[in-house]
Amino acid sequence: MVVQAWNISRFPGLSDDEGTYLAQARAVQEGDGLAHYTYWYDHPPLGWIQLAALTRIPAWFAPEAMTVGTMRYAMLGVSAACAILVYLLARRLRLPMWAAGLAMVLFGLSPLSVVLQRQIFLDNIAVMWMLAAFWLASSPNRHLWHHFAAGIAGAVSVLTKETMLLVLPALLVTMWRHSHRDTRKFAVSGAITGCALIGLLYPLYALLNHELFPGTRHVSLIEGAVYQLTRPGSGSVFDPTSDSHSVVRDWLYYDWVLPVGGLVGAVLVLCATRRSVTARAMAGPALVVVILAVVALRPSGYLPAMYVIQALPFLALLLAALVASVAHLVLRRGRPTGRGREGRGAVAARWTVACVLAVGALLPIVPQWYDGNRTAMTEDVNANYRAAAAWMREEVPNPGEVRVLVDDALWLDLVHAGYEPGPGAIWFYKADLDPAVTRTLPNGWRDVDYVVASPTVRRDAVDLPIVRGAIENSTPVAVFGAGEDRIEIRRIAGGDR
Repeated sequence: MVVQAWNISRFPGLSDDEGTYLAQARAVQEGDGLAHYTYWYDHPPLGWIQLAALTRIPAWFAPEAMTVGTMRYAMLGVSAACAILVYLLARRLRLPMWAAGLAMVLFGLSPLSVVLQRQIFLDNIAVMWMLAAFWLASSPNRHLWHHFAAGIAGAVSVLTKETMLLVLPALLVTMWRHSHRDTRKFAVSGAITGCALIGLLYPLYALLNHELFPGTRHVSLIEGAVYQLTRPGSGSVFDPTSDSHSVVRDWLYYDWVLPVGGLVGAVLVLCATRRSVTARAMAGPALVVVILAVVALRPSGYLPAMYVIQALPFLALLLAALVASVAHLVLRRGRPTGRGREGRGAVAARWTVACVLAVGALLPIVPQWYDGNRTAMTEDVNANYRAAAAWMREEVPNPGEVRVLVDDALWLDLVHAGYEPGPGAIWFYKADLDPAVTRTLPNGWRDVDYVVASPTVRRDAVDLPIVRGAIENSTPVAVFGAGEDRIEIRRIAGGDR
């Protein structure tokens, strides 16, 4: 937790997704609805409703602290819960105590995990609920309420981030293997019933709001689902020019040990389920990793950077299980029973082999993890954002009368600086894509005063006519940073305002 918390607001870089989820959580806190703009069923709202609960107390004491960098501290509780659940689940899946501790360390200290768990992503909250579901499903007491609760926790996970739907078959496998034969039908049917009843609340909400089916003058759940399923793919991970390849390369840059080792462990576990009790117990987590890997390898699918978050705890469990299996093979299997000189010599030889393997494994891992975590604990990559927010707060007179296009990573900073949320501080996507906002801009970019051209805004302006026009017809009045990561504050030239 010290590693997770240290320098959390300054590394990694602020993302537009983080700002979006936090702004939606603020809308829930303020009673303004499910989102700070028109809620269009892009994701189930339960994720940022939970985020609103996590940030309620700091937002109540210090409303100005409700910004992305500061509110990252709210994710520490989620990270702690996930780490504890990884340990508890490892114990229930027949791993020895030291291997369960190793799984928790792998999950908590992998540089890839440190970078992603710090960020305000719905995936992190969803993973917490799915780990709780697996922990309940593998209960040694085999109470029916454990399995029913596992189904409910699985549904909450899916309603937090819908991609966790992919993991439910593996949860069912875990429940099937850990339930008693005499009550298995009741346990599984109860879990499925609980999961379905909770999951159906989402389409029921849309139906009661007359927003389930597509229409001409309203959003709809079905349209949102179709968009998510048909959004442009990011290419094959094997194509060096594709976005998917870049995403996987970034994952492996931070840490190749956990993804590669966990995937190898998953394959070996599934191959050994008939011969090993531990492998049969670990079949559920192994199936999670395999399913997520197969989906990621689709040549035409969309692969977001946070996708790997769903696999991280299960990768850690499987890598720890792989290490435990090797340790058992070297130290225990076929061990002589004699206590004489030959027996002591064999034990010494086994421990020597184990120490050599451990050192050989740690030599390439420790330097990479040390450098990755040192970067996370010392680098400041958000100085440009803080400087831009300070300039917009201090240099623009009468902010309540100014209209500015900005990404969601800075949106809350501007709201706290006095800009009117919605029509004043405008999340740049909405200027072109939300009819309720577009109607307030009858003259397009000419009705805007400033555009804060962050890397995200410049990249996506290509497909957004109003935003592109604002950038092309503006001049920079302040620039923070250099190169592709710079943030330009641009004043609209020749506008009507």
